[in-house]
Amino acid sequence: MLVVAADLDLTVVLRTITGRAVDLVDARFGAMGVLDASRTGLAEFVTVGLEPEETAAIGRLPSGKGILGLLIREPRPVRLRDLGEHPERSGFPPAHPHMRSFLGVPVSVGDEVYGNLYLCDKRDAEEFTEEDEDVVAALALAAGLAIDKARLYARLRQLTLTEERERIARDLHGHVIQRLFAVGLSLQGAARLEGLPGAGIRLHEAIDELDDTIGQIRSTVFAMQVPPQRQGSGVRGDVLAAVDGATGGLSGLETTVDLDGPLDELGPQLIDTLLLSVREAVAAAVRRPGVHRIDVELSATETTVELRVLDDAPGAEALIDAVPGLEALTERAKLHGGSCELRPRLGGGSELLWRVRVRSAG
Repeated sequence: MLVVAADLDLTVVLRTITGRAVDLVDARFGAMGVLDASRTGLAEFVTVGLEPEETAAIGRLPSGKGILGLLIREPRPVRLRDLGEHPERSGFPPAHPHMRSFLGVPVSVGDEVYGNLYLCDKRDAEEFTEEDEDVVAALALAAGLAIDKARLYARLRQLTLTEERERIARDLHGHVIQRLFAVGLSLQGAARLEGLPGAGIRLHEAIDELDDTIGQIRSTVFAMQVPPQRQGSGVRGDVLAAVDGATGGLSGLETTVDLDGPLDELGPQLIDTLLLSVREAVAAAVRRPGVHRIDVELSATETTVELRVLDDAPGAEALIDAVPGLEALTERAKLHGGSCELRPRLGGGSELLWRVRVRSAG
């Protein structure tokens, strides 16, 4: 039960449930069928025991007919010595391996049936036993709790992303619009100075300010995007992608990234929080006027994760108390038992230190 409930990714949870069920009753094959919206068929079908080439040869996954459909219509345990002898049987596709003994148990989330666990071919006996049925039924209870937890996490993550977008939108309005308004006033003043020595200087200053503002808009828009799904490149690759996206490919900006420690061993929730914080911290550094270099240092140990983002923006001391996004970074760190601090660097520029705790599996 602890292993099943340990992950927050729904896809991983479903596969873990199926794999544990196969192990518990010593079955050759196992599957988890997730009901569709109409509750008359299967929307997902997670399998254990089939080789990838076997799955490819079978083709389209079951939709919920035959014995599988019986559990959908009548959600209660079904235990059969021989699938071929049941009147509801519908046969197997040509490339499907032959299966004989069968055990099916519904999985409920709260008062609602979420799907069914299907187990076939007990290895050491002709059929599954009543004890097997009791064990899988107990696992189904734990599975329901784990699925509910994973779905709740997915909803909370979407809510967090929505709140982040709203906060970034306020930041965009509160800082960028003010800067554009100030540039407009400066250009109006330059127009009145046309032909005088100070007009050219004021125009160049306005152009520089517009360039900085465009960079801020680009980094802010990037921060409003949903974090990309990880594709197996590892946390290190995801961090590099987050830094590259936050800098927006700005010309004249030098960026270095130093990664150290077991980053790939962090839990999925902490990894999501970390990537969001890396992107937010780097985007905030990019927005500081006059920045030419940003250094990102990320390290992990068995107990802590530490992120440092350093920049060389001049006059950062005056901006420390008004950095957009600092409050969100601080709150996010506190959720993981950590802290966030932004301080001026000796010789100019600023340093952001974001540190959180790593929760052990115990």
